[in-house]
Amino acid sequence: MLIRDARRADVVGIVRLLADDVLGRQRERLAEPLPEAYWRAFEAIERDPNNRLVVLDDQGTVVGCLQLTFIPGLSHQGAERAQIEGVRIAAGLRGQGAGKRLFEWAIAEARRHGSRMLQLTTDKSRTDAQRFYLELGFRQTHEGMKLDL
Repeated sequence: MLIRDARRADVVGIVRLLADDVLGRQRERLAEPLPEAYWRAFEAIERDPNNRLVVLDDQGTVVGCLQLTFIPGLSHQGAERAQIEGVRIAAGLRGQGAGKRLFEWAIAEARRHGSRMLQLTTDKSRTDAQRFYLELGFRQTHEGMKLDL
């Protein structure tokens, strides 16, 4: 399996992964044609040098994805943070090392970019994901909050 930057041709596969669980089915809209908002979002990510949308490619099939965003900041003595969002691994590959491989890439890429910390959020109901992140060395140091706009 290859980790590479996502291409426009991967967007449907990425949305399919994002929609493939209880929470994703509520949030995503996997329709034919795919809603224009997904294409606009992909183009914005692709143009932004502080964003990487990557896929785990298994012989041409998207089986995993994540978005890595680099955030400059003044706190922590001007430290850059890296933020992980939109993580998904195909259901049939979970627990087989694919997610670990994707995260090892993200951690190395954040270090290479000069980030001093890597952060993510996960839904409170995703207990398996939380356990996975803890096994990778993430710590639950903050209580996350969101405001839908």
